[in-house]
Amino acid sequence: RVDEWTDVDRKRVMNDIITTMFNKKFMEELFKPQELYSKKALRTVYDRLAHASIMRLNQASMDKLYDLMTMAFKYQVLLCPRPRDILLVTFNHLDAIKDFVSDSPGILNQVDETFRQLIETYSRLSAGELQLIRQTLLIFFQDMHIRVSIFLKDKVQNSNGRFVLPISGPVPWGAEVPGLIRMFNRNGDEVRRTEFTTGGNYVTPQREGSFELYGDRVLKLGTNMYSVSRPVETHMSGSSKNLTSHAKENLAPNPLAKEELNFLARLLGGLEIKKPGGSETGFRLNLFTTDEEEEHAALTRPDELSYKVVNIEATQ
Repeated sequence: RVDEWTDVDRKRVMNDIITTMFNKKFMEELFKPQELYSKKALRTVYDRLAHASIMRLNQASMDKLYDLMTMAFKYQVLLCPRPRDILLVTFNHLDAIKDFVSDSPGILNQVDETFRQLIETYSRLSAGELQLIRQTLLIFFQDMHIRVSIFLKDKVQNSNGRFVLPISGPVPWGAEVPGLIRMFNRNGDEVRRTEFTTGGNYVTPQREGSFELYGDRVLKLGTNMYSVSRPVETHMSGSSKNLTSHAKENLAPNPLAKEELNFLARLLGGLEIKKPGGSETGFRLNLFTTDEEEEHAALTRPDELSYKVVNIEATQ
């Protein structure tokens, strides 16, 4: 309800969540070389982060928020023009976070420190290594086809939940506009040229995005999808309702499960859930129009898509 949600609340929630997210101990664990998280582990971390302030979400709203986050990120990784641009997407995320905490120097410094770690760790990687990272991320998301209204309206997602790859616009930085075949002889001399029709309207990019702490990223992927205010819905597509991979993940015993839980406990050790103190009651965030809609969503969500969050007390 609007009357319960003030700018002070909003600022406090953002500060609390961002402070927790960029906690030094948490970041140290994230930057250690490791296997990709399972979906359950990621959901558990995300659940803890979302509740790092006085805000609370019911299961249905939490599911909707998580679906929205995963599909938005899948879209951004899928549409990266080249592997190195995954970094520019991440920098767009961090630039936006810095805007949220621009008047809190301590938190801003935490974000900048993570920024420096990202530059130091990933800027030296080759295109092949970054492509491997991109493919690994896409493997994680390949069975997730949840429809999001904002993507459906913009025609970047089909009704089956799959994304539409554009055949027009700027080509990746360093690449040439397609449409020309060059023939060379054995000495490396160009002997003939043939042109062909591409079926798309490609253009050369004006400049490369900045990989520095501050700068114009040029790439728009990872910037605010809601710059024009509009409601957002998430829906299961037909192909997502019988996800065998989810069932397999829940049924097959994982020999690394114990190590993963230990790792998860270390990760969550840096994530504290804030409990409202004194006379504070906190407030509940409902991502649905009404409470009844939220309750209905919780009851109708397919069992195989239940995230079954693991609760770990990591402070001991």
